[in-house]
Amino acid sequence: MSSISTHVLDMVLGRPAAGVVLRLESHDHGAWVEYCESATDRDGRCRDLAPDAPPGTYRLVFRTGEYLARSGRRGIYPEIAIMFICDGGEHYHLPVLLSDNGYTTYRGS
Repeated sequence: MSSISTHVLDMVLGRPAAGVVLRLESHDHGAWVEYCESATDRDGRCRDLAPDAPPGTYRLVFRTGEYLARSGRRGIYPEIAIMFICDGGEHYHLPVLLSDNGYTTYRGS
């Protein structure tokens, strides 16, 4: 089994993005199925999002529009979706660096 975690850094403010609601979905027989839902902690992290994820294709969906709106900001991406393949044997840490009009992601450690 694999573990899956994430964190979000607000690049405009230069600090962790606390309270970003997100869901992890798995791809099952041609459809996306919610695996779990969570929110980033004070440090912008979801450390134990999926501690025992089986192999498969997953999607992390971050509700970034809601996060930005809480601080009076507006971006062009109301949600960010990151699809990835999990082999079932390693840790997957997928951070997001967020700004109002852009984002980047990578596989962290």
